[in-house]
Amino acid sequence: MPGYHTKQERIAVAGCADLLIRSLLDRQQFADPLGEAAGLGISDAQWSLFGQAWPSSALLAARLALRPVAAAERILEVGCGLALASLVGHRRGADVTASDNHPLAGAFLAENLRLNDLAPMKYRHGDWGEPAGKPTRRIVRGRFDLIIGSDVLYDRDASRELAAFIGRHAEAAAEVWIVDPERGNRPAFNRSMSALGFERSERRLDHAATPLRAAYKGRLLEFSRLAPGRARETARS
Repeated sequence: MPGYHTKQERIAVAGCADLLIRSLLDRQQFADPLGEAAGLGISDAQWSLFGQAWPSSALLAARLALRPVAAAERILEVGCGLALASLVGHRRGADVTASDNHPLAGAFLAENLRLNDLAPMKYRHGDWGEPAGKPTRRIVRGRFDLIIGSDVLYDRDASRELAAFIGRHAEAAAEVWIVDPERGNRPAFNRSMSALGFERSERRLDHAATPLRAAYKGRLLEFSRLAPGRARETARS
């Protein structure tokens, strides 16, 4: 691709077959000739982050690989980057929509679907702020039963915006999974999710380094919310 260099790598995801992924060659890549990324608030330093295969995304994909596929369930991945979890869910037959605000995320997803012999899947522009005026991109619409994301709590304001976005797109009864590598903005996000009626549980995902993978320190945040009627029934029982 003009302006930046890519590589192909085979990424192992526990519980399912490896994925062949096109990613950016390294974090020094940058190309924004039309100013699209800058117009979306993506700085030069942030531009390449979407195109890296982060450890948290592989852990999220492994968690989704264990979830039974339900025909009526709609899943949304937020801040998908290279969309490892979305690719795993889609390959298993789940109804998954991937979303990101980077202008190249959709094109990388399309190429990675091709590399893995997968049918096209849904992709939407995922801007966590309130849409201003008439959108120029196909944005996330509707509500979802499960919303997932990895390494998305990168600053306090983004954490609050993400919680508000989830509130606009989660079904009345919904689950939310966030893999967080200890970014430090978890408390603000947890408070915002609690205000939306979600209960939280956490599970450590730490593992030591091995010859095949680097050490990791982080946790899986699992939020769940019952529909209002079910919540009242549960309280009475």
